[in-house]
Amino acid sequence: MSSESDSPPASTPESRLGASRAALTVDMLAGASAEDGIWLDVIRKMDEVYNDLLQYEVALEEKNATLEDTQQFISSVLTSMSDLLIVCSRAGVIESVNEALASLLGIDAAALHGRTVFDLFADEESRQHAGRLFAEQDGSIVEDCEMLLKTANGSAIPVSLNCTPRYNGVGKMLGLVITGRPVGELRRAYQALRRAHEDLKTTQQQLIHSEKMASLGRLVAGVAHELNNPISFVYGNTVAMKRYAERLARYLAAVHAGVSPDEREALRAELRIDRLLDDLPSLIDGTVEGAERTRDIVDALKRFSATDRDERRHFVLDEVVERAVQWVAKATGSQFEVKLELPHGIEVAGSPGQLQQVVMNLVQNAADATEKSRERRLDIGGHVEGGDVVIAFRDSGPGIAEENLDKLFDPFFTTKAVGRGTGLGLAISYGIVERHGGRLTACNHPKGGALFVLRLPLAGAGAGPGSAA
Repeated sequence: MSSESDSPPASTPESRLGASRAALTVDMLAGASAEDGIWLDVIRKMDEVYNDLLQYEVALEEKNATLEDTQQFISSVLTSMSDLLIVCSRAGVIESVNEALASLLGIDAAALHGRTVFDLFADEESRQHAGRLFAEQDGSIVEDCEMLLKTANGSAIPVSLNCTPRYNGVGKMLGLVITGRPVGELRRAYQALRRAHEDLKTTQQQLIHSEKMASLGRLVAGVAHELNNPISFVYGNTVAMKRYAERLARYLAAVHAGVSPDEREALRAELRIDRLLDDLPSLIDGTVEGAERTRDIVDALKRFSATDRDERRHFVLDEVVERAVQWVAKATGSQFEVKLELPHGIEVAGSPGQLQQVVMNLVQNAADATEKSRERRLDIGGHVEGGDVVIAFRDSGPGIAEENLDKLFDPFFTTKAVGRGTGLGLAISYGIVERHGGRLTACNHPKGGALFVLRLPLAGAGAGPGSAA
């Protein structure tokens, strides 16, 4: 029994060439004399040739294997493509198509090779359009060209095609690569995208409105106090005018009863008719002023709570800021002090209700941040800078932790206790400011406390008479 080592080795190109070369070398050496050096040179040259042939054969086999892998890869990619693909010459002769096109047209891919691309179109207009594209080849890319392709049963399918030039290794144009997909599929994709965009806008608006209602709920006490003053004023004046009306009715009844002049004058003095008449205009003016103030507060509440995403108008920014500060400060209490220094008459364009929500969020955050501070203070200053108005909100709190600065405007991020914040206030405020063409930034003030800077474009050139120090 022979062992495994006794079996002959497998035959390879290298071993066959080496064996032949060795045999030839032995034969030639046997017949050569010591003086025949020329034969030794021939043998060495042959040996070099054999080595080169061997290297060429190995390299060729490697390249063939790589080429087969590449062809297999390209074939698998073309087969898996859902988009249509046509490779054609400069004259429009089809050189290759993928299975997606053959399946759409109901024609075997091999049957399409050699035909012209113009045969694939269903109407004369598409053929003429394609003819112009091939006639005017200048190396440019054609995108979203809608044409009709003809199926095997004669029906027409609208497709959107893109044409790209194809070049050889030296830069010469060989033809076109045409890709595309059915228009119906694109339309469905666009419709789905549009619906998703509308749903996103609706959800965003609902979030804004929900956060606005939450802010309004937190400020009910301040708003109630704001309404209480003018309503109390109107009520007091109305009670006084009711007493005056009773005196006037008594006096007029006496006059109409025909009392003597002395009795009439005595009654006039007793009822203080002259003083009543002098006091009546101021009572009426005060009542009207209180009613107008109540109306303005209710109107501001309506604007603030309404979903006014489409509202775009010019308004005075400092009035909106002052109203927001009043509401928050009165709801927070007397311990929280707000110092307000803004330029007057600054006009911006947009939604006053939404920008009031931004300011209220910033003031409320400052009130919350300074809750445990020895001094609860918020300084609000503004100035005009170029075509923008810049408003800075600096509180006396501990400032913002460095690890939170990058996440401050992220939705649902909050450092407040559970039940005290949704994490949406600053995120929504950031989006509102962006939609108004402005910027909202946050950092820590060098002297302590958090600093929020609101920058908004002015409504027009020359708006804003000045700046606050």
